Amino acid sequence: MPALYISQHGDVLKHRQKRLVVERKGDEVTSVPVAHVDRVVLLGNASITTPTSKFLLYHGVDVVFLTENGAYCGRLTGPFARDGELRRRQYAASLHPELALQIAKDCVTGKLRNMRTQLMRHRREHGQGLLDSAIEQMERMTQPIEQATHKNSLLGYEGSASAVYFRAFPSMLKHEWGFAKRVRQPPTDPVNVLLSFAYTLLFKQIEAAVQVVGLDPYIGFLHEPLHGRASLALDLMEEFRPIVADSVVLQCLNAALITKADFTPGSQASRPLVLSQSGVQRLVSTFEDRIASEIQHPVSGEKNSYRRCFELQAYVMAQAVRHGKPYLPLLTR
Repeated sequence: MPALYISQHGDVLKHRQKRLVVERKGDEVTSVPVAHVDRVVLLGNASITTPTSKFLLYHGVDVVFLTENGAYCGRLTGPFARDGELRRRQYAASLHPELALQIAKDCVTGKLRNMRTQLMRHRREHGQGLLDSAIEQMERMTQPIEQATHKNSLLGYEGSASAVYFRAFPSMLKHEWGFAKRVRQPPTDPVNVLLSFAYTLLFKQIEAAVQVVGLDPYIGFLHEPLHGRASLALDLMEEFRPIVADSVVLQCLNAALITKADFTPGSQASRPLVLSQSGVQRLVSTFEDRIASEIQHPVSGEKNSYRRCFELQAYVMAQAVRHGKPYLPLLTR
C-alpha cells in the first residue's frame, strides 16, 4: 500500500468514519480509505488533528514528520512487534564478532554491486569514459570485502567506493548541475538536496519494514548503535540507495521533472538551498512510482514491488540473525 503525503502549507489531515480527509482552508481537497494507506507523511507545516493521530495508531498506520525540505523530524508509531525471541537473537548476533562482521560485509557488498549496476545502466545510455573507469574501480573494490577482518576496513572500502561512484555521478546526468561530490549536512547544491531528500524517504520505508518483521531497528551490524539512530534500518538501506533513491533523483533531473527554477537560496546556514513546493511534490510522486515498480526478488523468485522487497529483505535479515547465517542482499542487473 502507498504512503499518503501531505505537503501543502496549511493542509490539515482529519478523518471521517474510515476515510482520511485532507482539508485546506476548511475545504476538502482529497480523501482516501485508511485501508489503502500504510503510512502518512507530513511535510513542512502540514498538520494532523489529535483524534486522527489516535485513529491512525489504532489502525496500525505510522505518521512521519519531515521538514518541507525532507529532513526527518520524528514519527508516531503503534505498539512494538511482539517477537521477543527474534530480537533476543538479533542482540546476540550483534555481539557475535564473526556473524556481525559477515552481515556487515554482505550489506557493503550489496551497496557496491548495486552502485556498479547503476553505473553500467547509464554507460549504455551515455557512453563510456568516466563511467567505464568507475565501473572497473567498483569491481576491484568489491573483491577484497570478503577478506576484511574488521568493520573499520569495511567502512573504508565503502567510503572509497562511494567517492568513486559520486565522482562519476555527473556523467549520468544529461545537464550540468554543479555537482562535484556528496555533501550531506547541509546539502549545498541541487543534486545533493535531492539525494538527501530521497534518502530520507527511503530510510523511513526501510525502518517501517524492519519494525513490521519484529526486528529492533536500533541494533545494526554495519552501523554502530548510537542514541537515536536506527542502525539496522541504515544497514538494510545501503543496497537500495543506488537502485531506488539515486534512480529517482536521476529520473527527476534527466526528464526535467525538476529544473533549476525549482531551487531558491535559503535564509539559514543550515539550509542554503530550498526546493520549491511543486518540486517536492514531483520528487515524492517519482519516488512513489519507483517503489511501486516491480522487480524479481532473488530469494522468492517472484515479481514484487520495491516496497514489498523492503519488507522481504527485512525478513531475509530476520532469518540471518535467527539461524546465524550470512545476509543475502538484493542485487539487480
